[in-house]
Amino acid sequence: MRAGLVQITSGDDPAQNLPVTLGLIRAAAADGADIVLTPEVTNMVSTSRQRQTALLHPEDTDPSLAAFRAEAEALGIWLSIGSLALKTDDPDGRFANRSFLIAPDGTVVARYDKIHMFDVEISDTESYRESAGYRPGDRAVMADTPLGRIGLTICYDLRFPHLYRRLAQAGAQIITVPSAFSPVTGAAHWETLLRARAIETGCFIFAAAQTGQNTEARATYGHSLAVSPWGEVLADGGTGPGITMVDFDLADVDRSRGRIPALGHDRPFEGP
Repeated sequence: MRAGLVQITSGDDPAQNLPVTLGLIRAAAADGADIVLTPEVTNMVSTSRQRQTALLHPEDTDPSLAAFRAEAEALGIWLSIGSLALKTDDPDGRFANRSFLIAPDGTVVARYDKIHMFDVEISDTESYRESAGYRPGDRAVMADTPLGRIGLTICYDLRFPHLYRRLAQAGAQIITVPSAFSPVTGAAHWETLLRARAIETGCFIFAAAQTGQNTEARATYGHSLAVSPWGEVLADGGTGPGITMVDFDLADVDRSRGRIPALGHDRPFEGP
């Protein structure tokens, strides 16, 4: 099977981001992708809640989601939209950071709201408070597809290995990690964490990423990665927008887990 990881530099205007993303999805499908994956906040990267409030939509009326569903059907592919920023009916006005898995007939077969919010102070000049604008999800999600069992995660989830272990023990063979990683933490931790999650779970890890200068106040690391169940980096998207294609065989999941069957070796323990 073949996957296409789309790497983009989404700005703060969903109407401008959409045709760029659709063009790359079409190119990946033309290159034989059975599944195409896009990054976190595919539709809009913004640090302005005022602008988000003006331009974002609820899921039911979101034009980007409607276009992606139509495109999946037109191309006959599986489409993982890493996440969309969406309005919700929450009284505090916070948005959802929601991932979608779309079938070749255009139906949404799974949706996942990011559980772990990126609330950090990386340096004196770089800090994030994702929970101020986005509400966290509270449910892990996995979908059965003809391509395999796919577990959905988003970006900062990567630092919480218990989520990945839960998905793998529930049967996941592929885990998606769409991201908009900071350049600082990306350079330090991105590849190491992705390889660790692949090794720990025996899953394929597909991590489509935002890249470059998204807005004046926001830059992202890039380096979309595909990692094998044995922890090998199969493909690296570098730092420019584009498509990273990778062929994969689910038999590698069984082979890796057969060699190191750690998913079945949990033991109860006490303390600390």
